[in-house]
Formats: sequence, structure tokens, C-alpha cells
Amino acid sequence: MGVSTGVDMSSEVDFDPFLISAVRARDTDAMENLLVAGADPDVQDGRGTPALCLAIESYAGTAAHLLAEHGADPEQCGPDGVPPLRKAVDSGSPTLVEAVLHDESRWRHREAELLDMRNLAQHWHETGTEAELRRRTGAQGPVARTRVQDDEFTVVNELSLGGLTVRDGHAAILTDLEATLDIRTSFQELMDRALTRPDQQHAVWLTSTMLLANRRDQDTWDAAAALRVHPDPAHRLFGAEVLRLTHLFDQSDEQPFAGPALELFVDWSGRETDAAVLAEVLDGLADHADPRADAALLPYASHPDVRVRRAVASAFDMWSRAFSPVIRETLLGLMTDPDAEVRQRACRTVADGEDRDPALADGMAGLLDDPIRRVRVVAVYGLARHDDERCVEGARRLPPAPPGAPYEYDLDEVWRYKLRRDDR
Repeated sequence: MGVSTGVDMSSEVDFDPFLISAVRARDTDAMENLLVAGADPDVQDGRGTPALCLAIESYAGTAAHLLAEHGADPEQCGPDGVPPLRKAVDSGSPTLVEAVLHDESRWRHREAELLDMRNLAQHWHETGTEAELRRRTGAQGPVARTRVQDDEFTVVNELSLGGLTVRDGHAAILTDLEATLDIRTSFQELMDRALTRPDQQHAVWLTSTMLLANRRDQDTWDAAAALRVHPDPAHRLFGAEVLRLTHLFDQSDEQPFAGPALELFVDWSGRETDAAVLAEVLDGLADHADPRADAALLPYASHPDVRVRRAVASAFDMWSRAFSPVIRETLLGLMTDPDAEVRQRACRTVADGEDRDPALADGMAGLLDDPIRRVRVVAVYGLARHDDERCVEGARRLPPAPPGAPYEYDLDEVWRYKLRRDDR
């Protein structure tokens, strides 16, 4: 269990010092065990710094979330007197701010403080992360810049200068705080923020597109749809993602955007020239179990840009009882693509599909000796789902998983296949 190894969790032990050590080591498994065993989430280190502030200062987002979930006081200051929320906003890490605001109901009555933090985030955003970093440190020289994961799904840039490190997620923080305050930010403003970091994985891009997509109103749809003819590919990409997510997140019975989305993406796919935008449009088509979507996808199976081929490989309708002959041949071709992710995605489409054509099983079997282990795992999984005995030998011949790799649930399908086989 990392830093707590050797501690008898059932004995009368003061777990608090071990929790501080676990926070510093970012050992979240140890933190979980210690917190469950009774460690105080508000424990302070020898300098009087609370565990939550330690997590914020070290950009340990998962640790901060864990402490918040176990009731850490989001208002407890350390010896510097800086409240955790201000510390998190200054850090530029959206996931740290989200951790401090974990219990939003606690903050609803503190509108003035939230507005102050919104203004702080806006200052960082409008001034620019590097400019504000230079102002605060007074340091000259180059800024060290690194692209880092802020949470499981988003990235930010981390900037260091003069002994101070910050992340450039302040625009995303600003957007999140406005949402907490029920401030409705305009489409144009959210798009402008996203376009300061035209990267689909960046926190500000994802925060803006997700917020707009969840509005699911006609004005937002029209504004996004109008971008499909914008001369700048980044604007078109933003519009395409908002449109795709609007339909994807719509769980209503009516699904008012399903028909318009299909028609728009079919038309758009035929004239888009930028590969990144085209891949997003094809991803939008993948959300529709409709022959028109499949027909629009087919011309791009051999596209020179791998992003487009990856989109096609996982986009065909898996819920139909059988693929059409042309789609079957297309998937067989994609399973031999030079790019490993294209091969893996095409194999997954075949594996999860209902088509039991022997040629598709043979195509998956051809991947059992693929040089990339993850491709072989999906091939084994697909053969097992298709009740093909070759999955057993394929699983046996898999090379060992890398140390620390997550559990491969796909391989459980082989066990299920054996149960079906032996019960016949």
C-alpha cells in the first residue's frame, strides 16, 4: 500500500502522519485506506499546512479530490493564510478548483467569494498566464513550458519561472466558476476562450464545448452550425464538436437534434478539406445508426490522414445484424492498416458487431500475431465474442502485460467463451 506499508490498520494507531506522507507521495491507494481507517482529512503537516493545501501546492489533483470526498474543510488555510480556493484558482488547475468546490451547496451562499475568484481567474485569463507569471515573479529569461495531464481527460500547459509554477487552465476555471454562479456566458465568449488553446484535449476547449452542448437549445445549435462555413478550420472544429456533443448528450425521448445532425454531418463530410475537422464530422456520423451515415463514411477509409482513418474504423453501425458487403471489405482492409490504432479500432468494430461472417473472424485471427499487444488483445476478445476457438490459443500466446498496466477486462471474454463452449 505504498507509504503505509507495515502499518496495522486494525490497531490503535495515529494514522494522521501517515496520511501526510501519502499525500506528499501522491499514493492515493494508501490515502484511501488511511481515510477509511479514520485518518483526519484536515490533518496538518509540521508547518501547519492542511493536507488539502499540500495537495494543491503539489498539483496532486486526484489526492485533492479524495480528501474533498472524505470531508476535508475547503476553507482551512495554512500558515500563509491563503484559502484553498484562492490557492487552487491561482494554480491554474481546473481539477484542483473542482476538488475544492466538491460540495457546491456549501458555496452557494458565498456568492461574493465566488465572484472574487471568478474575477481572479478572469484576470489571469485576460492578462495571459506567462505575463502574469512574469509580473508576480519579476523574473526574466525563458519560461519552461510543459504539456501535462490535469485530470484523466484533459491537458493544460504548465509554466515555470523564478521558482513559481502555474498551469494555463484559468479560462476553464473562469467558465466553471461562472457556471457555479449561474452566469450564462455567451456562445461567442466561450468560443473565443476555447480558441486561445485550439487543442481538443485542453481543459478550456473541453469545458467550453461541453457547457455549450449541454444547453441543447436552438440558438446554440444555430450558432455552432453556422461555423461549418467559417474559413478558419479551428472555428469549424469547434462548431463540429459542439454539434456532435449536443446530439450525443441528448437523452430525451424526442431527440430533436438527431435528424438535423445526421443531415448536417452527411453534407459537411462531402466538402470538408481539413483532416482534423473531417475526423470530428465523421465521429458525428458514427452516432447515427443509419445507412446514410455509413455511405458517407466509406469514401474516407483510405484517407491519407490517420486521424480520418481512425474515425472511420470505429464509426460503422455495429447494431445492424450484418454489415453490407462493401462495409465488410472496408473493415477487413482497415484491420491491415499500417497504423496500430486503426487496426485496433476496426477490430473492435468487428468484435462488437453482430455480423458473424467467417471472413471477419479470419480477419481478426490475422491480428493474433500483431506486433502491438493491445491489438492482439482486442483480436482475442473479438474471436471469443464470435465463439471462435482460436481465441484460446491467441490468449495463451499473448506476451506479458507491461508492469503496472491496468487489468485487461477484454480477456475475460475468453473465460466466458469457454463456459459457453463447455456447456454445449
